[in-house]
Amino acid sequence: MENRSQWGSRLGFLLAAMGSAIGLGNIWRFPATAYENGGGAFFLPYLFALLTAGIPLLIMEYTIGHKFRGSAPRAYSQVSKGMEWIGWWQVAVSFVISVYYPIIIAYAIMYSYFSFGTQWESADSPTLFFVQDYLNLSNAGTFGSMVPHVLWPLLAVWALVFIILGLGIKKGIEVANKIFIPALIVLFLIIVVRAVTLPGALDGLDAFFKPDWSMIKNGQVWVAAYGQIFFSLSIAFAIMITYASYLPKKSDLTNNAFITGFANSSFELLAGIGVFAALGFMANQVDKPVSEVVDGGIGLAFMVFPEIISQMPASGFFGFLFFASLVLAGLSSMISISETYVAGLQEKFNISRGAAIATGVGLATLLSLFFANQGGLNLLDTVDHFINSYGVALSGLFEVVAIAWFAKSLKDFQNHANDVSDIKIGTWWRVCLGIITPVVLGFMMLQNLRTEITGTVDEETGELLFYGKYPVDFLFNYGWLVAVGAIFVGALLTLKKWPNSSDNKSKEEEGA
Repeated sequence: MENRSQWGSRLGFLLAAMGSAIGLGNIWRFPATAYENGGGAFFLPYLFALLTAGIPLLIMEYTIGHKFRGSAPRAYSQVSKGMEWIGWWQVAVSFVISVYYPIIIAYAIMYSYFSFGTQWESADSPTLFFVQDYLNLSNAGTFGSMVPHVLWPLLAVWALVFIILGLGIKKGIEVANKIFIPALIVLFLIIVVRAVTLPGALDGLDAFFKPDWSMIKNGQVWVAAYGQIFFSLSIAFAIMITYASYLPKKSDLTNNAFITGFANSSFELLAGIGVFAALGFMANQVDKPVSEVVDGGIGLAFMVFPEIISQMPASGFFGFLFFASLVLAGLSSMISISETYVAGLQEKFNISRGAAIATGVGLATLLSLFFANQGGLNLLDTVDHFINSYGVALSGLFEVVAIAWFAKSLKDFQNHANDVSDIKIGTWWRVCLGIITPVVLGFMMLQNLRTEITGTVDEETGELLFYGKYPVDFLFNYGWLVAVGAIFVGALLTLKKWPNSSDNKSKEEEGA
C-alpha cells in the first residue's frame, strides 16, 4: 500500500507516540501507585517491568503496524485469520474510552477557568465544590439533567478532535502533537520547579522516594508495577499498531520503542516529583503527615490539588498551569485513541477518511453526552474501571498469547525489527513476550477477577462491598456489560469481509 499516509518526520511520530503514552494517568495514577507500593523501592520492579514487558510489547506492536501497514484489525488478520477479532476488540475498547475520556478534559478546561479567583473556595471545601456546586452529583444509577459546565467544554473538545483528525496524519495529528507535547513539558516543569520550592516540599519528596525494601518481597508490588507500565504506555489499545502503520518503510523500530518507553517513564517521574512536593506542602500547611493527604485519580486532580493551589502564592496562575497541563495531556491521548477506529472503519468499509471520522467520532460524541449529566461521574468511574481491567488488560493478554503461543510469530517479527533497526533484539525479547508477560498478565487478571467477584467486607458494618461501593446492578449494567460488549462487537465486525487492497488505495491519500 504505497499510497498510505505517513508521518512527516521521525520526530513527528515520536511526539505522537509520546502524546498517546503521556496521559492523565501519568499525572494522577503513577505517583499514588509508587507511594503505596514501597516508594523508592517501587522503582526497581517498575524498571524491570518496563524492560521485560513495556518496551518489548512496544517493539512488537510497532513491528506489527510497520510490517503489515494497516489498522490494528487488518494487521492482526494478516498475522493470522483467526486474530482479526482481537484487533476489533482493542478498537472497541479504545472507542469506549474515547466516549468518556473527553469528559475529564472538559473538567480540566473548566477548572482552568475556575483557577482564576480560585472559585472552589466559595464552597466549604474543594471536594464539595466539585461534587455539589460543579457536578451536582446524583446517586449511582440516577442520571438527572445535563450539566452545562460539562456539556459545553465537552463539545469544544470534540470540535477540536474533529478538526485535528480531519486534517490527517501529517497536517493534523503530527502538527498538534508538536504543539501539545513541548507545551505540556514546559508547563509541568514550571509547576515542578515551583512545587519543590514550597515549604514542606522536601517532606513530600522524602515520602515519595524513601524506599521500603520489605515491599519488594510482596508479589502484589510487582503486579502493580506491570499494571502501571501496561496502562501507561498505550499498549493493547490498538494505538501503537495504528501509529506505526504510518511509518516509512525504513524506520528504526526498536530505537523508537526505547525512546517512547523511557520518555513516558521520565514524565511519570517528573509528575511524581511535582505531585508529592505539592502534597508535602499541603501536609505542612494543615499540620498532618503526608500519608494523610495522599490521593490518586480524579480525586487528586479536582479535590486535593485545588486545596493545594488555594494555599500557594499566585494561586490562580499556578492553578491554570496545572489544569492546562491536564488538558494538553488529555488531548494528545484523545486524538490517538480516536485514530484507532477512524483507521479501522476507513479500511474495513472502504470509505473516505472524512466519512470514517463522521461515523466513528460522531457516534462517540453522541454517546459521550450520557456522561455530561448529574450522574456522569459515577458512570465514568465504573466504565473506566471495567474497560481498563477487563478490556485493555485482558485483550493485551490475548494479544501476546495469540502471537507468541499460537501464531508463533515472534521470530518473524524479531527478524523484521532487526532488519530496520540499529538496536538488535534476540532471545531475551522472545522470552519476555512468550513467558514473562503472559504469566504476569494472567496472574494480574486472576487477582482482579477474584477481588471483583468476591468483594470486600466493610470492617465497620460487616456489609459486603464491591467496586466503588456501587450497587451490584449498577456495576453489572454499566461495568460488566460494557466490557463484555466490547468483545462481542469485536467478534461481530469480523463477519464482514475486507475489501480488496486495490479498492483501498484510492482512500489512502485522503487525510495524508
